[in-house]
Amino acid sequence: MDFCPACGMLLQIQPATGGNRMRFFCPTCPYVCPVRNKIVKKARLVKKEVEPIFSGDDAMKLAPKTATSCPRCYNGEAYFKQMQIRSADEPMTTFYKCCNGNCQFQWRDD
Repeated sequence: MDFCPACGMLLQIQPATGGNRMRFFCPTCPYVCPVRNKIVKKARLVKKEVEPIFSGDDAMKLAPKTATSCPRCYNGEAYFKQMQIRSADEPMTTFYKCCNGNCQFQWRDD
């Protein structure tokens, strides 16, 4: 990504056509810069660390409970947490974790 030295606009690429070579040009002023070398840029992608919705059993001691049915073991009680994961005009997403010590199944309700 390069910017025009004259006006600061983002330069656009004009592909090679006919006898002309590929070049950068500014859409607002007459600045033109021919591409002389091969353009290669490598960037390492860093994976985002995914944090769990319910972090550990200690966090569940203070989590609120609600009366809902677990889809796996049909237990009638689950911990829940609500988060805004979409835009502000969308409703919140509710995440559940089964209270049954043997199940601990996690699901969400959109």
